[in-house]
This record gives sequence, structure tokens and C-alpha cells, in this order.
Amino acid sequence: MKSDYIWMDGELVPYKDATLHVLTPALHYGLGVFEGIRCYDTSRGPGVFRLQEHLERFVNSISVLGVEHFPYTVSELSDAVHMTIRANRFSECYIRPLMYMADGPLGLNLDVSRPAVSIATWEWGTYLGKAALETGVHMMVSSFTRPQPNSVMTKAKITGNYVNSALAKTLAVRSGFDEAIMLDPEGFVAECSGENLFLVRAGALYSPPKALMLEGITRDSVITLAGDLGYQVVEEPVTRDQLYIADEIFVCGTAAEVVAVREIDFRKIGSGKMGPITSQIQEAFFKTVRGEGERSNDWLEIGSKTEYSAGI
Repeated sequence: MKSDYIWMDGELVPYKDATLHVLTPALHYGLGVFEGIRCYDTSRGPGVFRLQEHLERFVNSISVLGVEHFPYTVSELSDAVHMTIRANRFSECYIRPLMYMADGPLGLNLDVSRPAVSIATWEWGTYLGKAALETGVHMMVSSFTRPQPNSVMTKAKITGNYVNSALAKTLAVRSGFDEAIMLDPEGFVAECSGENLFLVRAGALYSPPKALMLEGITRDSVITLAGDLGYQVVEEPVTRDQLYIADEIFVCGTAAEVVAVREIDFRKIGSGKMGPITSQIQEAFFKTVRGEGERSNDWLEIGSKTEYSAGI
């Protein structure tokens, strides 16, 4: 995960010096917000995928958390992202903006702490493993429930929210699975510990409604690409047993990208391997992020290869 520099409140700081004090409030109470963004190598230079939308969600998440005076605009954050990629001379990387409540006395009052921002970049392969892109993954339905939306604000990428995801993911991996699927408080399918989920039945795509999930930007991209390919996408409640009888299932997210699900709870999904519709969508996604799709110009912010490799 190491890089040369991390951007911290307007300055590029050497990796080893990008540290926080042990009494930083965010560390104690989960009072932070993060984003996950990817930059892809394209023939025209490094392309950051849907940077504007990611940073808008970042700022919105900070507002949902209740921070009243956030000192950066989306435009300023965008410049900082490009600056950090250039400084590290990456042609392809993962990008992690983080807002954390810093300084101030320990306590649960947001108004006595200062919001600070860091932006880190590093080279990171697909989250569920390279083999997963071809063979798919085996998942379990977790005993941990997705939080009720009036308890932890499920629309925001608040750091403390991810304790719930970590519990589900860790249990799944310790139990021999690749990932966990989480149900909402009413028992319907919500999302995975770090990805959104789609089912395929009779040639149509189905996804749980947005009310109880994080509204993924990759999910939104998949819905658009599926429409471009001529597939109907239906957003409606999904039950656990509907997972077992789906023709295909796949998950998507910035870190995971687009990955097929071959088994859930030891039940084979469809043929037990990536299905044809999932394959089409995965291909369309990677074509897009590599700068070769019809949506690439709209969704990628391209930097100069010469400028980025020089670290300017």
C-alpha cells in the first residue's frame, strides 16, 4: 500500500510522516468519512473514474455526519487528487480521501474538533482477488444485519459504520467464504460488506432498492451500462431465497470492480461460474474504465502521461 507522498491539508507529506496523534478524536469514536476511487491506465494517460461524483458523495457524507464547517470544495479536492497521483507517478492506483475529526478534546461533540483531510494513493489490485474476476466468489449470508438507517446514517461512508462490515467480512473469511451478504433489519437483501449486488433472472437484472444501502457509484455505472446493452434493471426488495434460485449474481464496487458470484451458502448459482450477462457487463465496465467505451469520455478524467510520470 505504500506510496511516496500523502496529501494532508494542502501539503504533500512523505509517506512515513503522514501520522496522527493517538488522541485524535476520529480514532476513538469513528468520526470520519472516506471515499474509494480508482485511477486506470488508458492510452491517453491516467484516468480517474467518476471523480466528480465520488467527491460529491464525500462532501455529502461529511454533511450527513454533521460537520458544519468543512473547509474544502469539490474542485479543491479534485485538484488535490490529481496532485497526489502525479507526485507518486502512478499510471494506475486506488485513491483514498479521508476526512477525520482532529485536534480538540476527546468527546462526542463534533463541534469541538477540527475536520482535517488526507488523500492517499497506492497500487491495489481488485479487492476480491485477481482470480475472482474469472472464476467468481463463494459468499455467505451473514448473521450480522445491516444497520437500521436512523441509527448510523447508511447513505454516508462514515468510518465508524464499517465496524459492522468488518464483523461480517471477518466472520465470512474465517468460515471459508470470500465475502458476506448482509440483510436489512426487515430481512431483505441489502448489500455485501463492501459491494452492491445484482441478480439476473430470465434476462433481466434485479437489485435491492436504494433505501437501505450505500448508493454505489459503480452500481450506478453498471445500471447505465446494462441499459446500454439492452437489459432492463428492476430495483425491488430481494429475499434470501431469491439469491439461491437466480440465474446469475454479481457484485460491484470501486475496490471489487465487477465480480461474479458462483455460490452462496454452498448453493451453486446458475451454472456455478460467471454467466453470459455478467460477462458482458464486466467486459463493458473494464472497456469503459480503460478509456475504450462510449461512456469513457464522460466518466474518466484523463491526466497527461508525461506530466504524471514526471511527478509534476
